[in-house]
Amino acid sequence: MSAAGFLDRSRCIAPPGYDRWRVPPAALAIHLSIGQAYAFSVFNLPLTKILGVTAPVPEDWKLTTIGWIFSVAIVFLGLSAFTFGRWLEEAGPRKAMFASASCFGGGFLVAALGVQIHQIWLVYLGYGVLGGIGLGLGYIAPVSTLIKWFPDRPGMATGLAIMGFGGGAMIGSPLAVALMDFFKSSTSVGVAEAFVVMGILYFAFMMFGVFTVQVPGPGWLPASYTAKRKAEFGATPAVPTIGTPAGRSNAERRPMAKDVHVNEAIRTPQFWLLWVVLCLNVTAGIGVLGQASPMIQEMFPGGVSAQAAAGFVGLLSLANMAGRFVWSSASDIIGRRRTYMVYFALGALLYASVPSAGRMENATLFVAFYCVIMSMYGGGFATIPAYLRDQFGEMHVGAIHGRLLTAWSLAGVAGPVLVNYIREYQINHGVAKGDAYSATMYLMAGLLVVGFVANWLVQSVHATHHYNPERGPMRV
Repeated sequence: MSAAGFLDRSRCIAPPGYDRWRVPPAALAIHLSIGQAYAFSVFNLPLTKILGVTAPVPEDWKLTTIGWIFSVAIVFLGLSAFTFGRWLEEAGPRKAMFASASCFGGGFLVAALGVQIHQIWLVYLGYGVLGGIGLGLGYIAPVSTLIKWFPDRPGMATGLAIMGFGGGAMIGSPLAVALMDFFKSSTSVGVAEAFVVMGILYFAFMMFGVFTVQVPGPGWLPASYTAKRKAEFGATPAVPTIGTPAGRSNAERRPMAKDVHVNEAIRTPQFWLLWVVLCLNVTAGIGVLGQASPMIQEMFPGGVSAQAAAGFVGLLSLANMAGRFVWSSASDIIGRRRTYMVYFALGALLYASVPSAGRMENATLFVAFYCVIMSMYGGGFATIPAYLRDQFGEMHVGAIHGRLLTAWSLAGVAGPVLVNYIREYQINHGVAKGDAYSATMYLMAGLLVVGFVANWLVQSVHATHHYNPERGPMRV
């Protein structure tokens, strides 16, 4: 069997009797790796001293310049998810995961070259563009697969997959710090060398997911779900012949009673309201997460070392990871809409309280606030695929999810830009570094209030948008 043949979707169909609980570890292998993106802030300050080594020199990159590396990666995460969402449904998760591992690991190597020769555009191209494409492919492939394996518990399933992405910084942050310390010398801060090692390690770890992932066989349903499924569309459901991946059996292509084609989904108000919901939830969290390490050091000068700040990033990663599973699982019980109401209402209150914790010089309270905020930030990511499944059905949930992730692309730019440039503007106008984040925190609280309203307006998709094979081809 050729390598290309091994990656085909037909080669990863699970045999009868396959235990679906063997799939989550494959998903975690991918998401724990690409989740390293959340730990990128530990590289920010060292990247400002590539030439000066011990202290920045005028020719070194500024923090605002470095902040775009993370933003470019998130932009290309959303763009690649949007572009390749439909391809993934046809090609299968194994091929998508392999492409993700190649792009993400290779992106580190290109970025390492950019650091070594001090060319920021190569770092943008490597970690930002190439690595961002790896992020997008690796993000949606496990989610789509686990929703198919766990149609009876979609919130828990997406939490299992996306939990790893939130927890990636828990591994990536201390690993990056340890590697930079190991390679640091009188002529190098150790970033380029750390990039090379991490690129190789992450590629190897992601290949575990590639080799072990499986998809359900034609017509497979969990025993506990069969009765519910039959009740939804009767004993002989209609079989779509249009807009479904080629090569799949009729049983595998059965639509649910409320399935919506991906091209129709983006014409509904529900899609765009959920787009706003995701965009604002992410904007409020991602800017702070991308600057977590410098932020806590500047808000508590002399009280938080670089190593302690790396620990703070890791703790936020743990909260992010736990929130993805806990909140998304809770949404199976209380509903997606109510869960998002909690995210936005409590999140706005906590963001508005963060500056007070800083003024009180209470680092413990500061860390506690952000751990809760990050748990809901992660929960928002994990709950949105199940929210989409509730609204649009299972048929094209992976492709719809991919298109919705363009909201993440915009948020990936807006969040860091708001934090970085408002901070720099205030410092340039005489505001102390420790107080330079206050205006941003109040702004984030305001964004979450707007998100609460958008989520409040979400209602069920009208029946006129539901998939009906007798209508003919879907509008494109």
